[in-house]
This record gives sequence, C-alpha cells and structure tokens, in this order.
Amino acid sequence: MMRYPFANVQLQAAFDLPDPAAREGLLQLREMIFDTALARPDISDIEESLRWGQPAYLTPKTKAGTTIRLGVPKTARFALFVHCQSRLIPEYLAAYPMWDRLDGTRAVLFDHAAEIDPLRHGWLIEQALTYRLRKKTAAK
Repeated sequence: MMRYPFANVQLQAAFDLPDPAAREGLLQLREMIFDTALARPDISDIEESLRWGQPAYLTPKTKAGTTIRLGVPKTARFALFVHCQSRLIPEYLAAYPMWDRLDGTRAVLFDHAAEIDPLRHGWLIEQALTYRLRKKTAAK
C-alpha cells in the first residue's frame, strides 16, 4: 500500500513505466523523499509536481531546499536528479567517494532498487531538501 498518495493523476501516470525495476526504484526514492521531509520540522512541507515531465519535489513554503527530480535517463534505468549548478553532487562525492555512478553534477544513476542505500542516498536527499537553509547558515 502506498504511504503517500500522489498529488494528482498526472504524477501517478509518470510512475507508470514499462520497466518494473525502474518503477520500483523510483517509488522507493519517492518514499525516501517524503520520509526525509516529514522527519525535519524545518522542511515539513513538500510539494510534488511535474517538471520537464518528471516527478519533482520542492519545499515551496519554507524555501528550505532545491528541487529534486526523479526520472529515467538514457544511461541507466532510473535516476535521482539534483540542480546541476548546486554543490550537492560535489558534496556527495566528498562524503561518499566512488560509491555510485553519476551523471556529471546532476544525477545519481541506478539500474536496480537494491542499489538504493538509505544512508547515502537519504543523506543526499536531506542535503537537497535543506540546501538553501545550509547556504544561509554558511553565509552568516
């Protein structure tokens, strides 16, 4: 049973993929995003929408983070995308070097849901959802 209902039928349709392994992995990442947002009182609000035809997750009320997108890239079954001009992937590589396949500074690539690590990828999700909060703190 789905713990977090979809915001609308278009979003639900974005997860209706012909590849069951990609669907399973994307749904697992989606759940991690919601779990992370709800566990942090400084985030708490999470908005699910479509950006470029892909599910996207934002923090519109608190403006705490930067957008996370989930999708199917050309070079893997599914991916977790972050803003390519942010420091997120370089920070991720500093914390977890040589663990994952990456697409430059924009995505972590997966072929199977078993590759998703709640510790590593949960850390990246949390860093993205708190990106602007951390930038403000660092600027002080």
